[in-house]
Amino acid sequence: MSILVFAEHDNSTLKAETLKTVAAAQAIGGDITLLVAGSNCQSVAEAAAKVNGVSKVLVADNAAYEHQLAENISLLVVELAGDYEHIIATALSTGKNFMPRVAALLDVTQISDIIGVESSDTFVRPIYAGNAIATVQSLDSKKVITVRATGFDAVATDGNADIIALDAVTDAGNSSHVSDELTESERPDLGAAGVVISGGRGMQNGDNFKLLEGIADKLGAAIGASRAAVDAGFVPNDMQVGQTGKIVAPDLYIAVGISGAIQHLAGMKDSKIIVAINKDPEAPIFQVADYGIVADLFDALPELEASL
Repeated sequence: MSILVFAEHDNSTLKAETLKTVAAAQAIGGDITLLVAGSNCQSVAEAAAKVNGVSKVLVADNAAYEHQLAENISLLVVELAGDYEHIIATALSTGKNFMPRVAALLDVTQISDIIGVESSDTFVRPIYAGNAIATVQSLDSKKVITVRATGFDAVATDGNADIIALDAVTDAGNSSHVSDELTESERPDLGAAGVVISGGRGMQNGDNFKLLEGIADKLGAAIGASRAAVDAGFVPNDMQVGQTGKIVAPDLYIAVGISGAIQHLAGMKDSKIIVAINKDPEAPIFQVADYGIVADLFDALPELEASL
C-alpha cells in the first residue's frame, strides 16, 4: 500500500504540522512518499528527507508552484495519484484549498479533518463543531484525506529518504498570485505555540487585551481570542481560535473571559492543560478546564502576572 503525503512549507522551512500528518500516514500503514511542491525549495526537500518513516521525497521545484495555487497543485497531485492508494494533506489553508479539487478530479469522496485512524479505510473525525465524533469508512479505491494535525504527535526527524526531482510542470493557467497580506508578530505563531493565552468577550474592549501581553511575554505565549471578541472588533480575525478560526493544541491554554461556546471549544479542547479564568462559575469552559479560577479577570490577571 502506497501513501502520498503533501508537505506543508513556505519554500524555505518544512512546517511542523507535516510531521504530525506523516504520523497519521504511519497509522494507516504502507510505503510513504512526501511531495514537496514549491519554488527554490531544496532546503525543504532536505528537511523532508529526514522525516521518520518516509521512503522517498518527490520535489516539484518550479515557479508555477511558488504560491501553491490550488489549480496547479491539484493537477500535479492527480498526475501522481495513479501510484497511490491514499493521498493525504494537512487540514491547513493550503490543503483545504486544493484537496477538494483532487477529490473531484478523481471522482471520490474526500474524508476531511481526521483525528484518528482505525484501519486503512476507516477513520475518526469530528462533526457538529466537534460536539460529536464520527467513525467513517471509505469504499473508494483512492482515499483523499485531510488530517487535523492536533490529533497526532509529531514523528522524529531521524530518517534518510531518497530525493527525486520531478520534471513535469502542471500550470493550469487560469489563476495567478496577486499579493500576500501577512501579519507580522514577534510572538510565536498561534497554531504552533506551546503556550496560548486567549481573551473573550469578558475582556470588554480591545485595549484590555494589553493585560494579556505581560503574561504572554513571561510565558513565551501566543495570544488568541474567541469569535465573540473578534466579532466585537476587539482584535483582528487572525487571532481567532475555534472551529472557524485556528485549531490549536498547545501544552498550556489559558482562557480568559471566555464562556466556552461549542465553536471555541472545538478549536482548543485538545490542549494538554487548560486553565480558565471567568467570573461565572457556570460557564461551559469549566467543563473542559483542568484548572479553573472563578474571579474577575481584571483582578486575576495582574495577580497572575505579578506571581510569574
